[in-house]
Amino acid sequence: MCTSLILCLMFADVTAVDKIEPNKGTSIIKTEGESVTLSCSYDSDSENVRLYWYRQYPNGEPQYLLREGARTNSVKHSSDPRFQSSTSRMLTELIISSVTVSDSALYYCALRVEAQ
Repeated sequence: MCTSLILCLMFADVTAVDKIEPNKGTSIIKTEGESVTLSCSYDSDSENVRLYWYRQYPNGEPQYLLREGARTNSVKHSSDPRFQSSTSRMLTELIISSVTVSDSALYYCALRVEAQ
């Protein structure tokens, strides 16, 4: 039996100078057990950037998944070991291993610039 799931990617824009936006299409279809990579490009003049990933089910509130310091701060924190991230100076990726039907949701990437 083949079960597919749909992942949608949205973004949270912080300010006119600091921005983040999803790459590729906004919908991805995968089969259970596969891995999926969602990515966002970001731009900031600051070196103190934190990147966040959230998931939202229909009629629900966004749920925190992961945060990662980018550039000078590389501390990572994930709510689930299936959620990992990879980050460069202008790109952040959320890698979900062994996706399940319950991973079908709207995903958000967000950027926060911290005080220096």
